[in-house]
Amino acid sequence: METFQTLLANKLSDALAKAGLPTAGELTPATDARFGDYQTNAALVLGKQRGENPKALAEKILADIDISDLCEPPTVAGAGFINFTLRSDAVAKKAGELLPDERLGVANAKSTKKIVIDFGSPNVAKPMHVGHIRSTVLGDALARIASFLGHEVIRDNHIGDWGTQFGMVIYGWKNLLDRQSLQRDPLAEIVRIYKETNEKATSDPQVREACRQELVKLQAGDKENIDIWNECVAFSMQDFEHVYRLLDIRFDIQCGESFYNDRLPAVVDRLLKSGIGEISEGAVCVFFRDIPQLVDRPCIIRKRDGGFNYATTDVATVDYRINDLKADTVWIVTGAPQILHFQQIFEIARREGYKADFRHITHGSILGEDRKLMKTRSGENVPLRELLDEACKRARKIIEEKNPDLSEEDKIDIAQKIGIGAVKYADLSQYRMTDYVFSWDRMLSLQGNTAPYLQNAYVRIRSIFRKAGEPAPKIDKLILRDPSEINLAKRLCQFAEIVPQVLNDFRPNILANYLFELANSLHTFYEACPVLKSDEPVRSSRLALCDLSGHVLQRGLDLLGIKVPEKM
Repeated sequence: METFQTLLANKLSDALAKAGLPTAGELTPATDARFGDYQTNAALVLGKQRGENPKALAEKILADIDISDLCEPPTVAGAGFINFTLRSDAVAKKAGELLPDERLGVANAKSTKKIVIDFGSPNVAKPMHVGHIRSTVLGDALARIASFLGHEVIRDNHIGDWGTQFGMVIYGWKNLLDRQSLQRDPLAEIVRIYKETNEKATSDPQVREACRQELVKLQAGDKENIDIWNECVAFSMQDFEHVYRLLDIRFDIQCGESFYNDRLPAVVDRLLKSGIGEISEGAVCVFFRDIPQLVDRPCIIRKRDGGFNYATTDVATVDYRINDLKADTVWIVTGAPQILHFQQIFEIARREGYKADFRHITHGSILGEDRKLMKTRSGENVPLRELLDEACKRARKIIEEKNPDLSEEDKIDIAQKIGIGAVKYADLSQYRMTDYVFSWDRMLSLQGNTAPYLQNAYVRIRSIFRKAGEPAPKIDKLILRDPSEINLAKRLCQFAEIVPQVLNDFRPNILANYLFELANSLHTFYEACPVLKSDEPVRSSRLALCDLSGHVLQRGLDLLGIKVPEKM
């Protein structure tokens, strides 16, 4: 099923060819509804290229365009924009085609890929904190949308389960551990012994050396240390799983850094043999002398003491994803501070001859009300589990004020959907590179661009059907008379245009903002058009329009990882 945008773009392309003009400019939704529904800057672009009057070119293009089945006669505005307004009967026909369509008009991608999406990536022996929200919900939304568009997606949680901190954790485990505290709250106890050891190691060289020795023993495969490490990993994974269950996020593979340990020597040997790596001051490095921003930033892949590091593991991870998982596309969703690191890793992959499409999808930070990185009063990172529990508690309070008669089971379920949805949407409705201020009042508000506002729009639709006491009628064609219902139907037809755009620059906020505009159009429609009190056949048409709106809201929010309650 072709969208209006595709149909008009094809007709425009034909008209340009008939007029002897090359394809130019683009056809986009109009920025202002007063000028119509779509517009093209083709005449402006051609005018600049050819040194001709854009308005005259626009008239020449329009002389050869045949869109009477879709649009009112097009108009030329400003310096030469061509504007198109859809005919209401064309909108009614297209929206009617969406009624039985489970995909709501969204076509599969023309060429599908096998994509590994690396997101989440918490560190073992530390609780997940508020800083993990962005990578986790952004990666999940992109995975959902890519899967929906027909790509084969492998969700990879690349867990930080190896490294120097384990020398301190193992020393603390052997010398400072309180077994009762470990049973009560394992992760809190592991964090305590790590911090205490870190403080001791800072002031006492003997403790520092003892920690180093514990790390060497771990890396050499000492049984006692491996057993302690395995326990720490298991406790951490339990904690992560609790958070992921709350967030309704799943992974296909969770390969920690340790998974790649036995591959690291071969990585270094291969890079040395190929000449990509070279020995410099006793370390093995890759230099980027031809890349200005990396000229003075070599990538160390084996340290002077023979140890491997984060970069070595990441090169091995690239090998695994391309050779073992057979991916042709790799998306890594992490914060902006890692930009240079992944430039290095992707450049090494290119030099090794990997043809995959590598993308580092970066994001900004979450700020507290003081516009600084969000921390607790004592300056610690805010634990993610506590933050999500708080979201559910606050949502519960709102529900109890609004609908106190709900059952306990319903209150728990709805509070979770609203609270978790609010946290996710507050993040995904922002452009991913924007830092944003975390505000409970704003994100849980039933007004404005928030998840509860969108969820409430869906609940309102369901309540209409509860009052009607009947399912949505099966009809072949919508009847659109009022401007508000024509506008709502147009919005619904745009869903199929919006969803594929999200992956162009990895921007779920485009979908979030579309859903907000859809909810606003729905609100205007309710105010202007009675549904249940209308006479037939208008009543059935409006019920069908409400039902379609509910499906689009539900599907759109689901693609963002947000659930909708049936009542609030």
